[in-house]
Amino acid sequence: MTDHDTGTYATRAAALEPINESAEASARAHHDRLTKPRGSLGRLESLGIQLAAISGEDPPPIPTPAAVAVFAADHGVLAEGVTPWPQEVTAQMVANFVAGGAAINVLARQMGATVTVVDVGVATDLDALGIPDVPHLLRRRVRSGTDNLAAGAAMSIEHATAARDVGAAVATQLVEGGARALVTGDMGIGNTTASAAVIAVLTGQPAHKVTGRGTGIDDAMLARKTEVVAQAVARVPAGADAATVLAEVGGLEIAALAGFIVAGASHRVPVVVDGVIAGAGVLAAHADCPAVLPYVLAGHRSTEPGATAVLDHLGLEPVIDLGLRLGEGSGACLALGPLEAAARILREMATFESAGVSE
Repeated sequence: MTDHDTGTYATRAAALEPINESAEASARAHHDRLTKPRGSLGRLESLGIQLAAISGEDPPPIPTPAAVAVFAADHGVLAEGVTPWPQEVTAQMVANFVAGGAAINVLARQMGATVTVVDVGVATDLDALGIPDVPHLLRRRVRSGTDNLAAGAAMSIEHATAARDVGAAVATQLVEGGARALVTGDMGIGNTTASAAVIAVLTGQPAHKVTGRGTGIDDAMLARKTEVVAQAVARVPAGADAATVLAEVGGLEIAALAGFIVAGASHRVPVVVDGVIAGAGVLAAHADCPAVLPYVLAGHRSTEPGATAVLDHLGLEPVIDLGLRLGEGSGACLALGPLEAAARILREMATFESAGVSE
């Protein structure tokens, strides 16, 4: 079978199974036998238990090597003046990712992770920028950016579905290539506007509660951005399913992230999600496949208000909180260190019995 056959969103969603409660219980009991006071390693203990539940193994596998997938796409909502950055920056940053010069490249090198860049909807011709064909650049463009979500649907349901399929196929490809953890990344000028709209719809929060400054916009632009989000959200039918929400107010990279997250979970590997863009993707994934949630780890707490709205709505606790708001997968990549430590504690630390230490 081809990657498309085994990696489509629908196929991976159907393959998604509950976490392994037996391995979860075993890891919890295992922690109580290690040479330390019970609970003294705090969050590392609960992370290790979650990794065991995800993998179905106690002790869990070390979540390395990890693979970061940066999904890139453009947004027609730029026409509404929601950001001072021009659309061309999306493609320029794709070139930067490919060349290894972006923040996510630096952090991934530190963590021993790979970075794969996926053009799922960039509006600019990458060939015109001289971006080479390299294995870590996947050209999977569904369409050249979305339409203006303030004026109507951002894309068709067929395009949203195709973007989810791209994300699912990429996750399958990376896991089959040896990745033991997946990290969400994103790039797209205007994508915090689309993300805020998706988050508002799927959490029920008003636009002003989930719309932030993105790249650092001023008060006037924030007011316009919030107005655009409120207008777009009001158009979405009550009770709309995830595909409809993504088509109406989402982005191609957000839809791809939803597919990536569901497929990663279906392969029983931890999926470490980044900030507000990934948060919109997680909400869409969860709305369609609630069983995905135990496989998800919130890498960090972005300073974007929509990110906290997602964490609160889904009951996710971030691994780190460093005041980041860059995107690209930067915060999620930094969380790989604590996750590796959590797995190594269960794999390598002595028990009271094996060390001859009195409990």
